[in-house]
Amino acid sequence: MQITNKTNPWPKGWRQKTSIMGVINLTPDSFSDGGDLNSTKKVLDQVIHFLRNGVDVIDLGAQSTRPGAEEVGSNIEIKRLIPYLKLIKSEFPEILISIDTFNSEVAHEALLNGANWINDVTGGRRDKKILDVVSKFKCPFVITHSRGNSQNMNELSKYKNVLSEVKCSLETLINNSLEKNISKKNIILDPGIGFSKDLDQNLEILRNLDGFKKLNFPILIGASRKRFIGEILNEINPKERDIGTLAISCLCSHFNVDIVRVHNVKMNSQILKVADKIYRK
Repeated sequence: MQITNKTNPWPKGWRQKTSIMGVINLTPDSFSDGGDLNSTKKVLDQVIHFLRNGVDVIDLGAQSTRPGAEEVGSNIEIKRLIPYLKLIKSEFPEILISIDTFNSEVAHEALLNGANWINDVTGGRRDKKILDVVSKFKCPFVITHSRGNSQNMNELSKYKNVLSEVKCSLETLINNSLEKNISKKNIILDPGIGFSKDLDQNLEILRNLDGFKKLNFPILIGASRKRFIGEILNEINPKERDIGTLAISCLCSHFNVDIVRVHNVKMNSQILKVADKIYRK
């Protein structure tokens, strides 16, 4: 049986502007804001702040994917995630919510409780059953390029040609999804900035975003506050990397990237209003 979510799963102006995905981490150990949102009030306040400042999709995560993060397993992930998902949906039923997970059980439970998108940093590579879940619910699916897992991704950043190898991997993941009857129109591609890639490799991808657009799928870029920005700025504190993130959001507007995943929604929304006026005719 096919299951569809009654809410239109696409944000207003989809593919006509640079849409904004705002990050809400429900984890104690995420690299930028782990442990910050540790109460119902704080989570709802953040949602309200995002909504007032131009968010298009909210990305909820209950399993950190930073390098070195320990995996907590589906049960703990579900316990962290579902109460907040239900709460947000009850308060703001029209809001679009993406779930940042690579576990099929988590994806299934979240979609049953009103989630709209699945954002899998492994693109279905880690838990292939997640493809069946996405197919069943006919929801948007973000396919991200990565290698290995949080424990070993930094050791897997050797490429002969990072652009061709990332594209080839994404094409394989796309084909895996299509074989599971996931609709082509529901697939979004993320080249995986910061996942098993060093500073130079991340920059090479960002300089060549046009090549990924030639794959003919919407593109998501998630560079917000990541380590390579800190390396460029000599800034250890992730929360002090928003200026570098804004530079990348402007670049994404220039390349007509469809959506950026960011922590500071207000700053990115403001800069993208200007950048889109310049670059998108």
